[in-house]
Amino acid sequence: MTGRCGFFILTINPGSTSTEIGYFKNNTCLIQETFPHSIHNSRMSFQQQVTSLHNDIKPFLGQLNTFDAIASRGGPLKPLPGGVYKINKAMIRDYQNQTYSKHPSNLGAILANKLSKEFSVPAYIVDPVSVDEMIPKAKISGVPTIERKSRSHALNIKFCVYKASTENNIPIEKSNFIVAHLGGGFSIAAVKRGRIIDVNDALLGMGPFSIERAGALPLSGLIDLIYDNSISKEELTELLSKNSGLKGYLGTNNFKEIEKRLNEKDVQLIYEAMIYQIQKEIGAMFAALNGCVDACIFTGGLAKSHRLINNLLSNLCFIDQIIIYPGSFELDALANGVYRVMSGQLNQKEYT
Repeated sequence: MTGRCGFFILTINPGSTSTEIGYFKNNTCLIQETFPHSIHNSRMSFQQQVTSLHNDIKPFLGQLNTFDAIASRGGPLKPLPGGVYKINKAMIRDYQNQTYSKHPSNLGAILANKLSKEFSVPAYIVDPVSVDEMIPKAKISGVPTIERKSRSHALNIKFCVYKASTENNIPIEKSNFIVAHLGGGFSIAAVKRGRIIDVNDALLGMGPFSIERAGALPLSGLIDLIYDNSISKEELTELLSKNSGLKGYLGTNNFKEIEKRLNEKDVQLIYEAMIYQIQKEIGAMFAALNGCVDACIFTGGLAKSHRLINNLLSNLCFIDQIIIYPGSFELDALANGVYRVMSGQLNQKEYT
């Protein structure tokens, strides 16, 4: 079948409140569906969550005649180069033990592995969040015992670079892009020849504050916050990753609502401060690429806001070409990566 009709690929993108499932023929999406859930906040065990997800998508699987491979979003693993990784025992062990992070995306590979055995097809992850291709000097923090981490929206970033290179006839091995992924968290990346050579830590690190995340902070203020309030590590992580940024200042993470309130001076100031920080980070990545940039790509949910994009562009006249890819392309990225492996365009990698 695959020799005559192409490759049929099942894609899985688990999140904290829903899971997206897609069915692709090569790079073309034939069916897509979102399954809302609340398993991440429930008291179910990890295995029970996998079983629950499996049961949720059974009706979807019943619509499919066949598929040749499974592509899942990859949760946090040890730092590793980008690429398509076949799911194996070592990977499953790290996800089951939640060795590197407790994250809903960990469920994806476990579910894909389960379906792989059930349907006798290979299963893969593509460009997980812990993709680390940073150049050595970009990892130096200023404190010998602290190293800058590469935790980004690598899956969407790398796909957007692939998409922009293809559409603009730029050989990816000669390309330089800045990618600004603007969603619940922000990743501003310098991508050289398809590799993310520098990026802010999108969860807890440098970079602009986002809808819910704090971004870079004055160290003296952070020290005072910890010691004056006797705050625990868990409480601090919750504050900086889920209750800071626009939500911390304005009491909501609803960006559309925030834009409707821009006639309020306090709201406008915070909104403009966020834009200012994004622009500064883009400028930093411009410098990281020695000022040689084919284009700056804006992507993620917030790239759908014309007002935000227009405001961002007001101080980016030093970049010749701007590309806007509104929304996120996780399912497309998953299918594209696995399709390229199955069609012989890309070599799969092994997780060890």
